[in-house]
This record gives sequence, C-alpha cells and structure tokens, in this order.
Amino acid sequence: MTLQDETEDRKYRAPALEKGLDVLELLSTHGEPMTPSQMSVVLGRSVSELFRMIQVLEFRRYIEATTDGYRLTNRLFTLGMAQAPVKSLVEAALPVMRALATATVQSCHLVVPTDDQIVVIARIEGPGDLGYSVRLGYRRNIIDASSGLMFYGRASEAAQADLKARLEPQYGVDRVARYITAAEAAGAQGYVRRESDFVAGVTDLVAPIMGADSIIATLITPYIQRTPPVCDIDTALEHLRAAAASISEDMSAVAQP
Repeated sequence: MTLQDETEDRKYRAPALEKGLDVLELLSTHGEPMTPSQMSVVLGRSVSELFRMIQVLEFRRYIEATTDGYRLTNRLFTLGMAQAPVKSLVEAALPVMRALATATVQSCHLVVPTDDQIVVIARIEGPGDLGYSVRLGYRRNIIDASSGLMFYGRASEAAQADLKARLEPQYGVDRVARYITAAEAAGAQGYVRRESDFVAGVTDLVAPIMGADSIIATLITPYIQRTPPVCDIDTALEHLRAAAASISEDMSAVAQP
C-alpha cells in the first residue's frame, strides 16, 4: 500500500475526525475567534459540514463561543501539559519564577516553541496592584516574538535549519534573513532587551533556558517602569538571567541518567 493509499484509507475511515482536527488546527494558527462562515471559506468546506463538528468540540470544551466567533479553550493546552518533559520543566521553573517575581516586582512567563510559534506554558503575576501578563496558552508567531529571537539564536544548527525552512515559505527570504540577523546577535549576547512591539510601555526582557544540546525554553519579564522604580531594569535583567541559568542547571540535572 502506498502512502497515498494509506492517506485515502485513513480519511475514508475517519472523515468526521478529520473535520474536527481541521477546525482545531485552524483556530490554533489563526489566533483570533472565527465564525463558522469564516472557517468554511478557509477550510473549503460548507458550513453545514462543520456545524456538527463545532457543536461537539464546544460540548467537549475544546472550543468556546465568543461575541466574535469561536476560539480555542485551554483544554488541549492542559492535556499537553500532562506530558512528562513539559511537566518537569514547569515544576523546575515555578519556584524560581516566584522568587524572580518577588525580587523584580514584575510578572514573568515561561515560553516554549511549537512549530513556528511560541506558547506560554507558565506565568507568575507580579506582586502588587500593577503588572502585565498574558494568559496561559497564549501563542504568537515565532518570527514576531521577542523570545523568538532566542529560539533561533541559541538553537542547534539542525534546529536553525529546520526553523528557517519553515519560515521562508510563509514570510519570504528577505524578512527571514532580517530575523536571523537579529536572532544571531541576541544569541551571541545571551539575552534580549527590546521595547515590546505589542504593548506600549513594556520592555521585553528574555533569557534562554538551555537543555543538554540546545535551547528548550525562554524566561520572560515584560518589564513595566514604575514611579518611583522598585527594581530598575538593569537589575531586573540580572535577576532574570540568573533565574534562567538556575532553571537550566536543574533541567540538565534531570536529563542526566
């Protein structure tokens, strides 16, 4: 049996499952709520074909209705978090992240790459009444994210080649080349410090969490200037890099037999 035959056979046996997975993958990559009509246009399926799938996914709490359409819930994220490697990373990171938030009086996020996106898998709110954070499961295109610079700049050669191959068909050679140049500079520097292009008044501070061979995650402080300052940005960056190094050391110890 050829690969094409296997593919056709698989579709023949589970067409409903294929439609449901199409909806989940579309909402994951789109990033914003979508109406059934919008989904039908992108997926090339009629609204009636998708109606039952949407109903079931909503009933099983994989998606939820909003005023603008349907969006993913955190159910898939929660299932993914149950995997041992991710669970170990979060367990190692959370105590360090709590100490970091206390020291800097800022929130912090733990981020991992997934294909050509980044996803927040843990967060600690900054103490006090003022702070900025994003929800668990938040995604953004890796080429646009501050942490995305680290995910290329500190990656292995094989991982860099794979990411480049993924990005160029989507964004073009010139834009990817600019991204790689910035990422290589960030990787050599060992951290990212840049004004957020997503939220005015926030400076993204990013440090890599390293595994045995390459980067496995980033630790991020979305720094907000307070008046009067409680912890200046240079000190916050020092705390962040020390915290990321501590988590890296813990993860290296876990990886050893």
